[in-house]
Amino acid sequence: MPSDNQRLAVLPAARTGPRDRPTLLLTGGSGVLGRALIDELSPDFDLLCLRRNTPLRDPRVRELQGDLVAPRLGLSRLAWHELALEVDVVLHSAAETNWRTPPVEITRTNLRGADNMLDLAARADAPLYLVSTAFVANSPTEEDRRRFPGAVAYLDSKNGAERLTRDAGVPGAIVRPSVVMGDSVSGRIAGQQGLTRTIGSMVLGEVPVLPGAPEARIDMVPQDYVSRAVGDLVRGRVGSGEYWLTAGKEAIELREFADVCADVAVRHGLPRPQRPRLIPVEAVHRLLLPMLEGTSLPASVRRRLEHYAELLLVFQRELPFDTSLGEPDCGTRLTRSDIRCALVRNAESWAAGRSGLLSRHRTAAAAPTEVAS
Repeated sequence: MPSDNQRLAVLPAARTGPRDRPTLLLTGGSGVLGRALIDELSPDFDLLCLRRNTPLRDPRVRELQGDLVAPRLGLSRLAWHELALEVDVVLHSAAETNWRTPPVEITRTNLRGADNMLDLAARADAPLYLVSTAFVANSPTEEDRRRFPGAVAYLDSKNGAERLTRDAGVPGAIVRPSVVMGDSVSGRIAGQQGLTRTIGSMVLGEVPVLPGAPEARIDMVPQDYVSRAVGDLVRGRVGSGEYWLTAGKEAIELREFADVCADVAVRHGLPRPQRPRLIPVEAVHRLLLPMLEGTSLPASVRRRLEHYAELLLVFQRELPFDTSLGEPDCGTRLTRSDIRCALVRNAESWAAGRSGLLSRHRTAAAAPTEVAS
């Protein structure tokens, strides 16, 4: 998508007056990664968070109400000009990540949002740090495009936002996290997302099949590792480059993911779930999804299986990503043990908030089963 904004040829007037800390404009502050970025950056920056409707209600930030995809973010010309004079750094983390959203809206939000933030950064003479996704490395097939238009629109729009950023000539960097987990220590996460729901379903034994070979990897990185890497890049004033915030060769295998969830189930008094049957990815389109279309399974079960197929076809890789973690100004590299421990804590955090649900499952598991005579 070509830019709708005319980049400034002349920089705005110089800022006046002393300031204790630089001002960083953050988009997506209410999201999973956004909350972790606030934790990471608030000690060093005056944080100004763009939000559309729901307030963040965080005393560490100032809030700017606006519309990410509207011209000038929906601000008046004067407010837009004053914003450009104030901002020292732009960190664009907001994106439409709900794949059930119409693809045209996903594309519009992710491309126009990036374009508007690039325009602001150019006017502010500020570096821009774009949060993309490591899964731009995946190339959806034509079958993927037919069956999973939302997921494909997400990947295409992230690729498009990266192209806009490279073409704009604004200093800064592109960061590509893989699947963002909850915190590595507490396991907490700001909201439900695909990985959290999958962990819960695995603990409850509600995942009979999964797409993927046993040796297939799921690249996951705890939110605090991602936010620390982004914070290091921003604080280090890194002005160019593309950074992979991934587990890389340390990513755990799909079967290990299933075993960790099963161990957590046992610790909470549930029967040990059977390890899901793993179906090679190439057979998903050929066998699993056509079977679901003609099956008499309950609609909720079909939707869950389709959801896992969509997630894993996008997020699963047999070959590891590159990783930039541990490089200068780019956080700390993970070990496989780090990731496994973080997964355990994420699963335990999920279970800690669902005592009633777990109790019902324990009761159901303990109930005697009638056998027909």
